[in-house]
Amino acid sequence: MNLSDFDFDLPKRLVASRPVRPRSNAKLLLYHNNSIKDYNFFNLPELLCEKDLLIFNDSKVLPALLHGFVNSDNVDKKRTFELLLVYQINDKNWFCFCKPLKKIKSGNYIFFSDELIAQVLDKCDRGLILKFEFKGNFFNHLYNIGIMPIPPYIRKIRKADNSDKKDYQSIFSKKIGSIAAPTASLHFDSKLIKEIKNKGINYGFLTLHVGIGTFNPIRSENINEHKMHSEYGEINKETADMVTRTLKAGGRVIPVGTTSLRILESLDYKNKIVKPFSGSTDIFIKPGYKFKIASGLITNFHLPKSSLYILIASFVGLEAAKKIYSHAINNNYRFFSYGDGSILFRKFY
Repeated sequence: MNLSDFDFDLPKRLVASRPVRPRSNAKLLLYHNNSIKDYNFFNLPELLCEKDLLIFNDSKVLPALLHGFVNSDNVDKKRTFELLLVYQINDKNWFCFCKPLKKIKSGNYIFFSDELIAQVLDKCDRGLILKFEFKGNFFNHLYNIGIMPIPPYIRKIRKADNSDKKDYQSIFSKKIGSIAAPTASLHFDSKLIKEIKNKGINYGFLTLHVGIGTFNPIRSENINEHKMHSEYGEINKETADMVTRTLKAGGRVIPVGTTSLRILESLDYKNKIVKPFSGSTDIFIKPGYKFKIASGLITNFHLPKSSLYILIASFVGLEAAKKIYSHAINNNYRFFSYGDGSILFRKFY
């Protein structure tokens, strides 16, 4: 299929720059049996049953965006550099993106605060390898001075601020490692979880650390030529057993977010038995994919021509995806990370 098959026009006014408050007041679109209905997230428990199993991603977003200056004779000391930590190499070394990259050389020192500096060990076309120098715990320094890496399309509207440190983090966040939020989870607050528990609906956790590939556009017109980014994830025995019990009982496994779905669909699955998983996945879910585990999906509304929208089209069918997104646009649903969400069920449910 061609990338242009997954394009649509989105009015700029529907791009959400802030979340609604409280979180569970966001709109919720239900797609079931080729029918669309409008709800709010606080209605979710009435749309689920006791046999259902929700799966959340418990990855924690790093405030991975840093600003610093270079102390060097060949660099303008007044210039501020923006760095995005992409992945950790060891205790002190990170690979990062840098703007402007051309103005920095190997050997330069970047000063972020009185207590946190870094030396440029290597430079390539894609970014830098930094060795950080600090006392105490690196992540404590990062949480003190770092900025949440809200998506570029939001940063075109406004700057990241202290509100994002709470807004861009799910209430389940536990394991450090993501540079983007598993945004479907952002709609859940303690009140909604309490109501889900009271109805007897089960939920479990897995981990997928969201990487920079989340923001990478598909550049080939033939989507089969696209190479999906690799991300680290894991699912422990407790959650794997919960998934197995749900499948054997004829219940619905409903991942919360495309990140949770990608890990579930990467699992070793035979005879309705799911095994624990730990490793990287580069699964690219596109039309024609045969889903093994997920019956439903809770997710936000995604960018046109993105791998995430292609995933949605694979889950419900391209024509259904177009119908869903057209309804969302016509009914003023808010899009992307801080926007509204949907709960989608495959045809046989």
